[in-house]
Order: sequence, then structure tokens, then C-alpha cells
Amino acid sequence: MNQEKLLDIITDGQKFDGAYNIRINGKVYDRKTNEFVNIESMKQGSGLEIYVKDNTKGQTIGIPVLLTSGDITEIVLNHFHIGKDCDITIIAGCGIDNCSSCTSQHDGIHTFDVGENSKVKYIERHYGDGEGSGKRIMNPKTIVNLQKNSKLEMVTTQIQGVDETKRETIANIVDGANLVVTEKVQTSDNQKATSIFDVSLNGVDSKAKLVSRVVAKDQSSQDFISDVKGNNKCYAHVECDAIIVNNAKVASTPKIVANHPDASLVHEATIGKIAGEQLMKLLSLGLDEKQAEEVIISGFLR
Repeated sequence: MNQEKLLDIITDGQKFDGAYNIRINGKVYDRKTNEFVNIESMKQGSGLEIYVKDNTKGQTIGIPVLLTSGDITEIVLNHFHIGKDCDITIIAGCGIDNCSSCTSQHDGIHTFDVGENSKVKYIERHYGDGEGSGKRIMNPKTIVNLQKNSKLEMVTTQIQGVDETKRETIANIVDGANLVVTEKVQTSDNQKATSIFDVSLNGVDSKAKLVSRVVAKDQSSQDFISDVKGNNKCYAHVECDAIIVNNAKVASTPKIVANHPDASLVHEATIGKIAGEQLMKLLSLGLDEKQAEEVIISGFLR
């Protein structure tokens, strides 16, 4: 697969109209900054310092990563410094096209410091491909620090082709701040995926909503682990919905701890196979069983 097509998949065809940094095979391939957003290489280690000025609105920032050679293992640290009263979108993600017998691995650690009253939408897509026998491994870690009345909305998707992944989110939420995470993960063959959330609601009227929608096929396995702590007057909702196909396994371990009398915390989990009546309806419309399953899964992960 050529680099342009791989980039198009992980960015969902999004064209960057603001600042961006494109990383390919461990090196900066292209970078653009502007009067609102400055992107610098870290002085120590591998990664970026991204600075967004106060009152920046309407900017879309891109930081995609591509690995198209085998035998690459990298750890990249990106630190977002978001000013006050901002409203921006960040498009990230990693695509690995591994045609070798060696492992390709990308570990990305993103730290978000979101200023007061700012809104950030973070979109991350992971995709693996390649005819080689080498593994494709991605381990994203996100550290979130939300200031007063700020909001971070994360939409993370693992499309296909990732052999192993550990997805970790650690968040500190203060007065009036809001974290919303929607993750969609699909595994097949013998792939493994683990999602871990560690969220501390420390501020008055702080909020968190964590929604995980997963599909596990064949002999793949997935684990969902969440630990949400309500340390003040706050609200949190944790939800894990999973579809199992063939001999896959899914485990959900949601933990909520109320350390304050006005903490309102909810968790729910649903795991099961595709409902028979859904299949029957689509089969009656002329689809075969495989086509019907794909239609149901596509709608579930949308």
C-alpha cells in the first residue's frame, strides 16, 4: 500500500487546513505551523510540543504517523498545550503497513493540558495492513489534564489489522470540566486488545462519559478495564458494549468508586453475539449470512 492511501485511511480523508506534522518511519516527513498553532520537536526524546494560543477557534491540527518498513519500534511523546477559550480539532492516528517478517511497533504517549473554557475534539484512528508475517503493534497512552470548564471529546477507532494493542487513558478532571470518550475497537484472527481507563473526578460538577463499542471475531480477545473515582460532586457514566463472533473472548471490568456523597456514578456492560432476529431480517432482504453480519457490525461501530 502506498503512503498516500495509508494516510487517507487513518485520517478518514481529512485534509488539514491548519497546522500539521506528518511522521513517516520514525522521521518528520512534513510540517506546517501558523499564527495560532506552533509545533516544535521535543528537545529531549522523540515527539512534539504543540502550542495553541488563547482564543484559537476553528483550527484543525493533524499529527498522523505512518510505518511502512518492518523492524521499527518507536516511542513518541506528544504534549499539547491548549490555551484558554479555544475550540479546536486534532486528527491523529497511526497506520502500519508491514510486509516483512519483523515486528513494527508504535507507542504514542499524548499529554493534553487543556486551558479554562476550551473545547478540544480529538480523533484517532489505528489501522494495520501488509502481507508480511511480522506483527503490527500499537500502544496509545493518553494523559488528560482538564482545567476549569474545559472539555475534551475523544473519538478513537481501531479499524483492523492490529495484532496487539494496549490503549490507556489517565485523566484528572477539575471543576466544571468534561471528558467524553467513544472508542471503537475491532479484532480478528488471534489479535489482542486491552483498553484501560483511570479517571479521577476531582472537581465540583466534573463529568466523564466513557463508551466502548467492540467487536471481537475468530479467536481474538479483548479486555476492557475502567477505574473511575468520584472525589467530589460529579457525574460519570461508563458503558461497554461488545459483539462476539465465532470463538472470540471479551472481558469487561468496570470499577466505580464514590469518595464523596454527591458523586453519581453509573456503569453498564453488555456482551453477546449478534441477535438472531437481526440476521433473519437482513437474510430476508437477500443478503447472505456473512454480508448480514458485516452490515450489523458496521452499524454497531458507526
